[in-house]
Amino acid sequence: MNFSSDNVTPICPEILAAIAAESDRAALPYGADGQSQMLDSAFSELFGTDVCVVPVATGTAANLIGLSGLVSPFGGVVCHHHAHINKTESTGVAFYGGGAKLLGIDGPSAKLEAATLDQFLASHSPNGMHSVDPECVAITQTTEFGTLYSVDEVHAIGGVCQKHKMRLFMDGARFANAVAALDCHPADITWKAGVDVLSFGATKNGALAVDAIILFDPELRRHTEKSRKRGGHLFSKHRYLAAQLLAYLKDDLWLRNARHANNAAKALQQSLEALGAKAAFPPEGNELFIHMNDDLAGSLRDAGIVFRPWASIGPDAYRFVCAWNSPIDLISDLPKAISG
Repeated sequence: MNFSSDNVTPICPEILAAIAAESDRAALPYGADGQSQMLDSAFSELFGTDVCVVPVATGTAANLIGLSGLVSPFGGVVCHHHAHINKTESTGVAFYGGGAKLLGIDGPSAKLEAATLDQFLASHSPNGMHSVDPECVAITQTTEFGTLYSVDEVHAIGGVCQKHKMRLFMDGARFANAVAALDCHPADITWKAGVDVLSFGATKNGALAVDAIILFDPELRRHTEKSRKRGGHLFSKHRYLAAQLLAYLKDDLWLRNARHANNAAKALQQSLEALGAKAAFPPEGNELFIHMNDDLAGSLRDAGIVFRPWASIGPDAYRFVCAWNSPIDLISDLPKAISG
């Protein structure tokens, strides 16, 4: 079993079928096809408000292009210092933002806290042309440590952003896992809480290669589309991205896949703790961060279990990521297989 990432999984059947269905006919390029033209209405229905959808093939592109419309080349993006955009996306924010800077702050389990954010923004002392002034706040749902912002926490952060006239961006590479775990309407943790732009992940949850930039402010569309083109992320055959997203939404496939992955993570926590491991954080989504000794880690590897060390939490820490197709029965039988 491979728990190194949810990116290692195959394409789920429904999305593979949708891609195949687009392969027996011609269609207009660059998003002018019929499938792409359906995206705005499909996602508007999902979120319960009018949205604009800009599909791209990677989560990195969704984050960086989506953020580029919320910050000037001279401005700053406030995020947790463990944020994916800060730790794992090179200098992409500066590249797409024309020089925009990330301003990292701390918080428990990779989460920004509204009070800390408010204090940080209130204590900022502008120094004219010499300083980088915060213009945007970015949060990750679920976080880099697999934890969740509750509905109230997102609303509190949104309130701080409104108070300080900041835009709010949400990195939603695992947004489906968050909605499934919180059992809330997707609107409750996005536009109703003040989120301006969401990167809506699909690649990690069963798609081939597609994430969507969801714009809750339609005036951002022109900038976002131009940024996508300049950055080389406008596909000529965009219908294959759109087909994946439409299949992802159909019959709540996105939530069904996410619920399975979340349940697999809970089962994995129980199995690993039965073997003597200890969770660093409660597995609220599909990621599990575990402390365990070398002997147990070696036994798991000998049994063919694939996972990754996670030094930012500790020398004995590891990350396991469950996915839409993780075999829950085998996960539950893991203690017997290892100790057997």
